[in-house]
Amino acid sequence: MEISRDGTASKRPNIVRLQTVVIGGPNGRWAKLFVLTAVLLCAVAWTCAPTSAEPALQPPPGRSLGLALGVPAVANLRDVGGYRALDGRAVARGLVYRSNAFIGMSAEDIKKIEPLGLKNDYDLRVTAEAKAAPDELPPSVRHHLLNVMADVKPAALPDFNALLRKPKEANVVLGDGKVEALFIAGYREFITLPSANRAYRTLFISLADGKNLPAVFHCASGKDRTGWAAAALLTLLGAPKETVMADYMRTNEYTLPQSAGVIDGFVAAGGDRAIAEAIIGVKPEYLQASFDEMEKRYGAIEAYFAKGLGVDAAGQKALRDRFLRSNQGLRRRQAFPAF
Repeated sequence: MEISRDGTASKRPNIVRLQTVVIGGPNGRWAKLFVLTAVLLCAVAWTCAPTSAEPALQPPPGRSLGLALGVPAVANLRDVGGYRALDGRAVARGLVYRSNAFIGMSAEDIKKIEPLGLKNDYDLRVTAEAKAAPDELPPSVRHHLLNVMADVKPAALPDFNALLRKPKEANVVLGDGKVEALFIAGYREFITLPSANRAYRTLFISLADGKNLPAVFHCASGKDRTGWAAAALLTLLGAPKETVMADYMRTNEYTLPQSAGVIDGFVAAGGDRAIAEAIIGVKPEYLQASFDEMEKRYGAIEAYFAKGLGVDAAGQKALRDRFLRSNQGLRRRQAFPAF
Protein backbone atom coordinates (compact mmCIF):
# COMPACT_ATOMS: atom_id res chain seq x y z
CA MET A 1 0.00 0.00 0.00
CA GLU A 2 1.43 3.37 -0.96
CA ILE A 3 0.67 6.39 1.17
CA SER A 4 1.50 9.80 -0.21
CA ARG A 5 1.20 13.14 1.49
CA ASP A 6 2.79 16.49 0.83
CA GLY A 7 4.01 18.24 3.93
CA THR A 8 5.87 21.33 4.92
CA ALA A 9 8.95 21.51 7.12
CA SER A 10 8.21 21.95 10.80
CA LYS A 11 9.80 24.54 13.02
CA ARG A 12 10.83 21.70 15.34
CA PRO A 13 13.77 19.68 14.02
CA ASN A 14 12.53 16.46 15.59
CA ILE A 15 9.29 16.44 13.55
CA VAL A 16 9.41 14.49 10.30
CA ARG A 17 7.05 15.19 7.41
CA LEU A 18 6.76 12.20 5.08
CA GLN A 19 6.46 12.42 1.33
CA THR A 20 6.00 8.87 0.03
CA VAL A 21 5.88 5.65 2.00
CA VAL A 22 5.51 2.05 0.88
CA ILE A 23 4.37 -0.56 3.38
CA GLY A 24 4.89 -4.18 2.36
CA GLY A 25 5.33 -7.69 3.69
CA PRO A 26 2.87 -9.67 5.82
CA ASN A 27 2.68 -7.01 8.51
CA GLY A 28 2.13 -4.44 5.80
CA ARG A 29 -0.82 -6.41 4.51
CA TRP A 30 -2.49 -6.25 7.89
CA ALA A 31 -1.47 -2.61 8.08
CA LYS A 32 -3.70 -2.07 5.05
CA LEU A 33 -6.59 -3.01 7.29
CA PHE A 34 -5.64 -1.13 10.43
CA VAL A 35 -3.70 1.89 9.09
CA LEU A 36 -6.14 3.08 6.44
CA THR A 37 -8.33 5.07 8.81
CA ALA A 38 -5.30 6.91 10.17
CA VAL A 39 -4.25 7.89 6.67
CA LEU A 40 -7.71 9.25 5.89
CA LEU A 41 -8.05 11.09 9.18
CA CYS A 42 -4.58 12.57 8.93
CA ALA A 43 -5.40 13.90 5.47
CA VAL A 44 -8.51 15.56 6.87
CA ALA A 45 -6.82 16.92 9.99
CA TRP A 46 -3.99 18.33 7.87
CA THR A 47 -6.45 20.80 6.35
CA CYS A 48 -8.21 21.70 9.60
CA ALA A 49 -6.98 24.72 11.49
CA PRO A 50 -6.74 24.02 15.24
CA THR A 51 -9.46 25.65 17.28
CA SER A 52 -8.54 28.29 19.82
CA ALA A 53 -9.19 26.36 23.01
CA GLU A 54 -7.60 26.69 26.40
CA PRO A 55 -5.92 23.46 27.57
CA ALA A 56 -8.82 21.35 28.82
CA LEU A 57 -7.25 18.49 30.72
CA GLN A 58 -10.46 16.81 31.77
CA PRO A 59 -13.36 16.67 29.33
CA PRO A 60 -16.17 14.23 30.22
CA PRO A 61 -15.14 10.55 30.36
CA GLY A 62 -14.48 9.05 26.94
CA ARG A 63 -14.63 12.37 25.12
CA SER A 64 -11.93 13.67 22.79
CA LEU A 65 -9.09 15.33 24.64
CA GLY A 66 -7.49 16.09 21.29
CA LEU A 67 -10.42 18.27 20.25
CA ALA A 68 -10.64 19.82 23.71
CA LEU A 69 -7.02 20.85 23.33
CA GLY A 70 -7.61 22.09 19.80
CA VAL A 71 -5.48 19.39 18.13
CA PRO A 72 -7.63 17.81 15.38
CA ALA A 73 -4.75 15.59 14.24
CA VAL A 74 -5.38 13.46 17.34
CA ALA A 75 -9.15 13.63 17.54
CA ASN A 76 -9.17 10.15 19.09
CA LEU A 77 -6.84 11.14 21.95
CA ARG A 78 -8.82 10.35 25.10
CA ASP A 79 -8.23 9.88 28.81
CA VAL A 80 -8.89 6.26 29.79
CA GLY A 81 -9.94 7.44 33.25
CA GLY A 82 -13.15 8.85 34.66
CA TYR A 83 -15.27 5.71 34.46
CA ARG A 84 -16.90 4.12 37.50
CA ALA A 85 -16.05 0.52 38.36
CA LEU A 86 -18.56 -1.97 39.70
CA ASP A 87 -17.11 -1.68 43.22
CA GLY A 88 -17.88 2.05 43.30
CA ARG A 89 -14.34 3.25 42.75
CA ALA A 90 -13.40 5.30 39.71
CA VAL A 91 -10.58 4.98 37.20
CA ALA A 92 -8.12 7.78 37.90
CA ARG A 93 -7.69 10.50 35.34
CA GLY A 94 -4.56 12.07 33.98
CA LEU A 95 -2.50 8.86 34.15
CA VAL A 96 -3.01 6.99 30.89
CA TYR A 97 -4.40 8.04 27.54
CA ARG A 98 -5.45 6.23 24.37
CA SER A 99 -5.03 7.81 20.95
CA ASN A 100 -4.55 7.57 17.24
CA ALA A 101 -1.00 8.06 15.94
CA PHE A 102 0.64 11.43 16.55
CA ILE A 103 1.22 12.32 12.91
CA GLY A 104 0.35 15.50 11.07
CA MET A 105 1.19 17.48 14.21
CA SER A 106 2.27 21.11 13.93
CA ALA A 107 4.72 22.71 16.35
CA GLU A 108 1.76 24.46 17.94
CA ASP A 109 -0.07 21.14 18.31
CA ILE A 110 2.88 19.68 20.18
CA LYS A 111 2.90 22.66 22.55
CA LYS A 112 -0.77 21.98 23.30
CA ILE A 113 0.04 18.36 24.14
CA GLU A 114 2.89 19.24 26.50
CA PRO A 115 0.67 20.04 29.54
CA LEU A 116 -0.32 16.36 29.69
CA GLY A 117 3.19 15.67 30.97
CA LEU A 118 3.57 12.48 28.97
CA LYS A 119 6.60 10.39 29.87
CA ASN A 120 6.09 7.34 27.66
CA ASP A 121 4.52 6.61 24.28
CA TYR A 122 3.54 2.95 23.75
CA ASP A 123 3.16 2.47 20.01
CA LEU A 124 1.18 -0.66 19.06
CA ARG A 125 1.74 -0.35 15.30
CA VAL A 126 3.80 -2.66 13.12
CA THR A 127 7.39 -1.67 12.49
CA ALA A 128 6.66 -0.52 8.93
CA GLU A 129 3.91 1.83 10.12
CA ALA A 130 6.04 3.34 12.86
CA LYS A 131 9.02 3.88 10.57
CA ALA A 132 6.85 5.31 7.83
CA ALA A 133 5.07 7.80 10.08
CA PRO A 134 6.95 8.28 13.37
CA ASP A 135 5.11 9.93 16.23
CA GLU A 136 5.52 13.68 16.54
CA LEU A 137 5.67 14.38 20.27
CA PRO A 138 7.83 16.44 22.61
CA PRO A 139 11.39 15.02 22.56
CA SER A 140 11.19 14.23 26.28
CA VAL A 141 8.56 11.53 25.63
CA ARG A 142 10.13 8.06 25.36
CA HIS A 143 8.89 5.97 22.44
CA HIS A 144 8.35 2.20 22.80
CA LEU A 145 7.36 0.11 19.78
CA LEU A 146 5.13 -2.80 20.84
CA ASN A 147 4.34 -4.57 17.57
CA VAL A 148 1.04 -6.31 18.28
CA MET A 149 0.79 -7.84 14.80
CA ALA A 150 4.43 -8.93 14.38
CA ASP A 151 3.51 -12.64 14.20
CA VAL A 152 0.61 -12.33 11.79
CA LYS A 153 0.76 -14.89 9.00
CA PRO A 154 0.94 -13.70 5.39
CA ALA A 155 -2.54 -13.21 4.02
CA ALA A 156 -3.88 -12.07 0.68
CA LEU A 157 -5.84 -9.13 2.01
CA PRO A 158 -7.41 -6.76 -0.49
CA ASP A 159 -5.92 -3.30 -0.94
CA PHE A 160 -8.47 -1.24 0.97
CA ASN A 161 -6.95 2.04 -0.12
CA ALA A 162 -7.28 1.10 -3.78
CA LEU A 163 -10.78 -0.29 -3.33
CA LEU A 164 -12.00 2.94 -1.78
CA ARG A 165 -11.03 4.52 -5.10
CA LYS A 166 -12.91 1.78 -6.98
CA PRO A 167 -16.28 1.72 -5.25
CA LYS A 168 -18.05 -0.71 -7.58
CA GLU A 169 -15.24 -3.24 -7.27
CA ALA A 170 -15.27 -2.70 -3.50
CA ASN A 171 -18.94 -3.61 -3.43
CA VAL A 172 -18.09 -7.03 -4.83
CA VAL A 173 -14.88 -7.70 -2.89
CA LEU A 174 -15.97 -6.31 0.48
CA GLY A 175 -19.76 -6.36 0.39
CA ASP A 176 -22.20 -8.79 1.99
CA GLY A 177 -20.33 -8.83 5.29
CA LYS A 178 -16.89 -9.65 3.87
CA VAL A 179 -15.17 -6.56 5.28
CA GLU A 180 -16.68 -7.15 8.72
CA ALA A 181 -15.43 -10.74 8.63
CA LEU A 182 -11.89 -9.49 7.98
CA PHE A 183 -12.01 -7.19 10.99
CA ILE A 184 -13.50 -9.89 13.21
CA ALA A 185 -10.66 -12.24 12.27
CA GLY A 186 -8.15 -9.51 13.06
CA TYR A 187 -9.67 -8.85 16.46
CA ARG A 188 -9.47 -12.53 17.35
CA GLU A 189 -5.75 -12.38 16.59
CA PHE A 190 -5.34 -9.76 19.31
CA ILE A 191 -5.89 -12.72 21.66
CA THR A 192 -4.21 -15.55 19.76
CA LEU A 193 -1.00 -14.05 18.38
CA PRO A 194 2.10 -14.53 20.54
CA SER A 195 3.27 -11.09 19.45
CA ALA A 196 0.01 -9.56 20.66
CA ASN A 197 0.41 -11.25 24.04
CA ARG A 198 3.99 -10.00 24.32
CA ALA A 199 3.03 -6.45 23.35
CA TYR A 200 0.04 -6.20 25.68
CA ARG A 201 2.00 -7.79 28.53
CA THR A 202 4.71 -5.16 28.19
CA LEU A 203 2.12 -2.40 27.99
CA PHE A 204 0.21 -3.40 31.12
CA ILE A 205 3.28 -4.16 33.22
CA SER A 206 4.66 -0.77 32.26
CA LEU A 207 1.43 1.03 33.11
CA ALA A 208 1.40 -0.52 36.59
CA ASP A 209 4.63 1.32 37.42
CA GLY A 210 3.92 4.88 38.49
CA LYS A 211 7.35 6.03 37.30
CA ASN A 212 6.16 5.50 33.72
CA LEU A 213 3.09 7.72 34.02
CA PRO A 214 1.50 9.73 32.55
CA ALA A 215 1.62 7.64 29.38
CA VAL A 216 -0.23 7.14 26.14
CA PHE A 217 -0.81 4.02 24.06
CA HIS A 218 -1.96 4.08 20.48
CA CYS A 219 -1.98 2.37 17.11
CA ALA A 220 -2.71 3.98 13.75
CA SER A 221 -6.27 5.21 14.12
CA GLY A 222 -6.69 4.43 17.81
CA LYS A 223 -9.60 2.09 17.33
CA ASP A 224 -8.51 -1.53 16.82
CA ARG A 225 -5.28 -2.57 18.57
CA THR A 226 -5.79 0.38 20.90
CA GLY A 227 -9.45 -0.49 21.27
CA TRP A 228 -8.66 -3.93 22.68
CA ALA A 229 -5.94 -2.56 24.98
CA ALA A 230 -8.34 -0.04 26.49
CA ALA A 231 -11.17 -2.58 26.72
CA ALA A 232 -8.96 -5.17 28.45
CA LEU A 233 -7.62 -2.64 30.95
CA LEU A 234 -11.03 -1.19 31.80
CA THR A 235 -12.49 -4.68 32.16
CA LEU A 236 -9.72 -5.74 34.54
CA LEU A 237 -10.35 -2.58 36.55
CA GLY A 238 -13.99 -3.54 36.94
CA ALA A 239 -15.77 -1.26 34.50
CA PRO A 240 -19.17 -2.67 33.43
CA LYS A 241 -19.19 -4.27 30.00
CA GLU A 242 -21.66 -1.71 28.67
CA THR A 243 -19.26 1.06 29.75
CA VAL A 244 -16.35 -0.67 28.02
CA MET A 245 -18.34 -1.09 24.82
CA ALA A 246 -19.59 2.51 24.91
CA ASP A 247 -16.01 3.77 25.28
CA TYR A 248 -14.96 1.64 22.32
CA MET A 249 -17.86 2.79 20.13
CA ARG A 250 -17.16 6.45 20.87
CA THR A 251 -14.40 6.23 18.26
CA ASN A 252 -17.13 6.60 15.62
CA GLU A 253 -17.90 10.08 16.91
CA TYR A 254 -14.46 11.19 15.76
CA THR A 255 -13.39 8.98 12.85
CA LEU A 256 -16.60 9.00 10.84
CA PRO A 257 -17.30 12.77 10.85
CA GLN A 258 -13.69 13.58 10.01
CA SER A 259 -13.84 11.18 7.06
CA ALA A 260 -17.28 12.29 5.87
CA GLY A 261 -15.86 13.66 2.61
CA VAL A 262 -14.12 10.37 1.82
CA ILE A 263 -17.22 8.36 2.63
CA ASP A 264 -19.54 10.64 0.66
CA GLY A 265 -17.22 10.51 -2.34
CA PHE A 266 -17.14 6.72 -2.19
CA VAL A 267 -20.94 6.59 -2.08
CA ALA A 268 -21.35 9.16 -4.87
CA ALA A 269 -19.19 6.97 -7.12
CA GLY A 270 -21.43 3.96 -6.53
CA GLY A 271 -19.96 2.48 -3.34
CA ASP A 272 -21.94 1.03 -0.48
CA ARG A 273 -21.76 3.44 2.48
CA ALA A 274 -21.79 0.51 4.90
CA ILE A 275 -18.49 -0.75 3.48
CA ALA A 276 -16.67 2.55 3.96
CA GLU A 277 -18.06 2.99 7.45
CA ALA A 278 -17.09 -0.58 8.37
CA ILE A 279 -13.47 0.18 7.43
CA ILE A 280 -13.17 3.65 8.90
CA GLY A 281 -15.28 3.16 12.02
CA VAL A 282 -15.88 0.42 14.57
CA LYS A 283 -18.69 -2.04 15.22
CA PRO A 284 -19.69 -3.85 18.41
CA GLU A 285 -19.07 -7.22 16.79
CA TYR A 286 -15.41 -6.34 16.25
CA LEU A 287 -14.65 -5.88 19.94
CA GLN A 288 -17.01 -8.70 20.85
CA ALA A 289 -14.86 -11.03 18.74
CA SER A 290 -11.89 -10.28 21.00
CA PHE A 291 -13.96 -10.90 24.11
CA ASP A 292 -15.37 -14.11 22.65
CA GLU A 293 -11.89 -15.42 21.84
CA MET A 294 -10.60 -14.38 25.26
CA GLU A 295 -13.48 -16.14 27.03
CA LYS A 296 -13.14 -19.27 24.88
CA ARG A 297 -9.45 -19.61 25.71
CA TYR A 298 -9.28 -18.27 29.25
CA GLY A 299 -12.79 -17.90 30.65
CA ALA A 300 -12.33 -14.59 32.47
CA ILE A 301 -10.30 -11.42 32.16
CA GLU A 302 -8.13 -12.32 35.17
CA ALA A 303 -7.17 -15.65 33.58
CA TYR A 304 -6.40 -13.89 30.30
CA PHE A 305 -4.01 -11.54 32.08
CA ALA A 306 -2.45 -14.37 34.09
CA LYS A 307 -2.18 -17.15 31.50
CA GLY A 308 -2.27 -15.26 28.23
CA LEU A 309 -0.18 -12.22 29.15
CA GLY A 310 1.79 -13.51 32.13
CA VAL A 311 0.52 -10.76 34.41
CA ASP A 312 -0.10 -12.64 37.66
CA ALA A 313 -2.40 -11.77 40.56
CA ALA A 314 0.19 -9.42 42.04
CA GLY A 315 0.57 -7.64 38.72
CA GLN A 316 -3.17 -7.31 38.36
CA LYS A 317 -3.44 -5.91 41.88
CA ALA A 318 -0.73 -3.40 41.01
CA LEU A 319 -2.81 -2.19 38.06
CA ARG A 320 -5.94 -1.87 40.18
CA ASP A 321 -4.06 -0.08 42.96
CA ARG A 322 -2.49 2.26 40.42
CA PHE A 323 -5.66 3.27 38.59
CA LEU A 324 -8.63 2.83 40.92
CA ARG A 325 -9.55 5.65 43.32
CA SER A 326 -12.23 6.20 45.92
CA ASN A 327 -14.36 9.33 45.65
CA GLN A 328 -12.16 10.99 48.26
CA GLY A 329 -9.03 10.17 46.29
CA LEU A 330 -10.17 11.64 43.00
CA ARG A 331 -8.67 14.91 41.90
CA ARG A 332 -11.27 17.52 41.12
CA ARG A 333 -10.85 19.63 38.03
CA GLN A 334 -13.07 21.85 35.97
CA ALA A 335 -15.49 20.01 33.73
CA PHE A 336 -15.31 20.84 30.04
CA PRO A 337 -17.93 20.66 27.30
CA ALA A 338 -18.39 17.38 25.47
CA PHE A 339 -16.96 17.15 21.94
